Amino acid sequence: MRSIKKRLSSAQIIILGFAAAILLGCLLLMLPFSTRDRQGASFADAMFTATSAVCVTGLIVQDTATYWSTFGQVIILALIQVGGMGVVTVAVALAAISGKKISLKSRSTMQEAISAPKVGGIVRLTGFIIRMTVFFECLGAVVMAPVFCKEFGPLKGCWYSVFHAISAFCNAGFDLMGSKTPYSSLTSFIGNPVINIAVMALIVIGGIGFLTWDDLKTNKLRFQKYRMQSKVILVTTLLLITLPAIYFFFFEFSDAPLGERIFSSLFQSVTTRTAGFNTADLTAVSEAGLAIMILLMLVGGSPGSTAGGMKTTTLAVMLSTAVSVFRRKEHTHFYGRRVTDDTVRSASTVLTMYLTLFLTGGCLISRIEGLPLLTCLFETASAVGTVGLTLGITPQLGLVSRSILILLMYFGRVGGLTLIFATVSGNQSNTARLPQEKLTVG
Repeated sequence: MRSIKKRLSSAQIIILGFAAAILLGCLLLMLPFSTRDRQGASFADAMFTATSAVCVTGLIVQDTATYWSTFGQVIILALIQVGGMGVVTVAVALAAISGKKISLKSRSTMQEAISAPKVGGIVRLTGFIIRMTVFFECLGAVVMAPVFCKEFGPLKGCWYSVFHAISAFCNAGFDLMGSKTPYSSLTSFIGNPVINIAVMALIVIGGIGFLTWDDLKTNKLRFQKYRMQSKVILVTTLLLITLPAIYFFFFEFSDAPLGERIFSSLFQSVTTRTAGFNTADLTAVSEAGLAIMILLMLVGGSPGSTAGGMKTTTLAVMLSTAVSVFRRKEHTHFYGRRVTDDTVRSASTVLTMYLTLFLTGGCLISRIEGLPLLTCLFETASAVGTVGLTLGITPQLGLVSRSILILLMYFGRVGGLTLIFATVSGNQSNTARLPQEKLTVG
């Protein structure tokens, strides 16, 4: 086993780790006492749910509250926690707690898993990630507990608080509100300020990335001292929350009372980028609004975070590259720092991969199921962006269409470049340069 591990690249370890977690979760969810009817879930339902949980997506084929037993819900929550923090992060943390020495290979894998700039200090950073994760999840649970305890009683209310705090922080979107109305998500709390603010805060904190936390802890509010990556992430995140919220406020939820209108606009803008909760009826959103949501879902969160998607930095690099071309500048840059050509090529590759997966999956499901293309594209964007929002078609999809969504969720969580590097690992790069010839584009 050890020799096999040595032969595997970091990228291969990451994708195999996620696959192993999904398979284990699937087997546990198939146990008789994982479902309320004591029959156990079918392999198809268990595999879909386990993939959605580990990939922190939130798409479901069975209502979480009414179909799964308490044991099944605990398994789902554990899978969400492992998937949100990352399989490698959890493994390194457990090894450190047990007193085992962390090998250089494990440190290198951890570095790639959380997009850290260097191997040095990776164990310390892992400890910091664990502490901050526990702190924010506990804080979120404590804040939401009074509301849930009042509505569901002390015991059930506490469980709901913990479940939704972890699900929100990990950007998973799983909920237990089916006990009120199946597949209803948080629509019954559309005007509740405590639930709205707590869930949105957890989503954003979990989605900005572990290295950004480290920057905030080290440099406090001294923005100029942050890493370039942290600056790009924070500014891009702020814009991706504010601009869509303004659109939703004026064009999608204009008939709601002012309080609900504000919370609905902000919540849908935040949750669309990989969280998967919703407080509004998405089937009532216009096609223009759905198109904006699709774009937000594809972007997702930030590198080294609990969120999926092609990442805020990818969008920022592509936009900055376009601006550089328009201004006839040679290089892409942010805050007085030049972005390497390798980074620009990687961003272009990731964008191409996500668009290809999203469009191909949507077209296939539309043809197979005979459903409107926009509805299917919304579903595939939700899957590949590991979001979990749906227009209600997921439970009715056939086995082939569900399999497409499973693959999209998996690809979306482990990351496009990770999959590429795992596939081509070991191939020798060719340093020879071919003759150059101009190609006109645009």
